Amino acid sequence: MSAAVALALLLGGGGFAAWKLDWFSGNGEAVSFGKNPPPAAAPEKSEPGAPATPAKPSGDPDVLMPSGPKSDFKQTTKLDDGTIIAKTRLAGAKSGFEGDVWVWAPKEYDDPKYAKSGFPVLIALPGGNGFPANYWSDRSLGLQKAISDGVQAGTSLPFIVIMPVLNPDAKYYYDGSDIPGQAKMGTWMAEDVPDFAKANFRTYKSRDGWAFMGSSSGAFVGMKTVLQHPDRFKAVIASGGEIVPDSPLWKGHQAEMDANNPEKLAKKLIDGNGPEVYINFQIGTKESGKERMTKFQQQYGKGPVKITIRDIQNGEHNGWHYVRGMKEGSLEWVSKVLKGPKPEAG
Repeated sequence: MSAAVALALLLGGGGFAAWKLDWFSGNGEAVSFGKNPPPAAAPEKSEPGAPATPAKPSGDPDVLMPSGPKSDFKQTTKLDDGTIIAKTRLAGAKSGFEGDVWVWAPKEYDDPKYAKSGFPVLIALPGGNGFPANYWSDRSLGLQKAISDGVQAGTSLPFIVIMPVLNPDAKYYYDGSDIPGQAKMGTWMAEDVPDFAKANFRTYKSRDGWAFMGSSSGAFVGMKTVLQHPDRFKAVIASGGEIVPDSPLWKGHQAEMDANNPEKLAKKLIDGNGPEVYINFQIGTKESGKERMTKFQQQYGKGPVKITIRDIQNGEHNGWHYVRGMKEGSLEWVSKVLKGPKPEAG
């Protein structure tokens, strides 16, 4: 018996009619993002039969139009505002790893007045096994709704949310790194996933439009990747996360593990005087781990490494409470750090 049918039986006839079955309407169907692409510009010379020249982004030279090829997306769920979470299969050209990726674009992405504008990207990473799913693609956690509500309230940018699998299997944690002899999850996360976003969406060339968010082990990976590649990513919201790599697969590879240790990466960034990166820790008052965050902030929150810590009152180690923390301030924090889309005049 499916969960939908079971819940319908529990609710009874009237409740079933009122229940949001449209959440699942269209699941499995093909999805196309960017329904309002920039119109074709007229050729400079109005010669009969002359081909139209595709329009280019206007105003901001940092805008990067989709490079293609387009991925095949299938709907996995629908939000109340009509926006879609969809899934595709990505074969990483640089890592050699193939895995699922979920995506969500805010309704502003299809607004014609933003048709030539880039959008900031938030790569959302789960905790736990992070395989075969990414729990941020489940609408029940409310991440996408929190962003939409924040846009309406003026406290959040309209982020495109990219949700890749975190690990290649459910047996080990791979620390989002290229551990020798294992799947290259560091390359997957830092190169293949952003390349995928650039192929399919209007984004930004500079790091000013790129950030991570994650919980638990996903928070570690997001923070580590920002510190490791400050030329590509600018910020991270790290919720209830670990500070140092702890995969058992590092055994015998100390040098490589050190190269993926946020403590050493932060020190390297400080010694090299930048570029600036922004780390926003989130921690529930009912979970452990704040002492690790505080110690990291005291030792490495200096120079180009900007660190804040947000306490989530009565918060526990789960996605619902981390989304609450984002609504209470972390989304506004990251939105002030990154750049957002600009509508065309008129």
